[in-house]
Amino acid sequence: MKASDVKAMSVDQLADELEKLKKEQFNLRFQKATGQLEKTSRVREVRRDIARIKTIAAENAAKGK
Repeated sequence: MKASDVKAMSVDQLADELEKLKKEQFNLRFQKATGQLEKTSRVREVRRDIARIKTIAAENAAKGK
């Protein structure tokens, strides 16, 4: 997910996407613990996407959007 895609989202869309990514992160952690995780790079991608969404949400809040 690119930053430009995230910046184009509304506040509600950001919240929904953040919730979806947190669920995926939980599932990936569970797969890793049970030894079923095949695509290990996805953990890093999800973590960075969460950070990207939180950063842009904070920027929007500071701007008053």
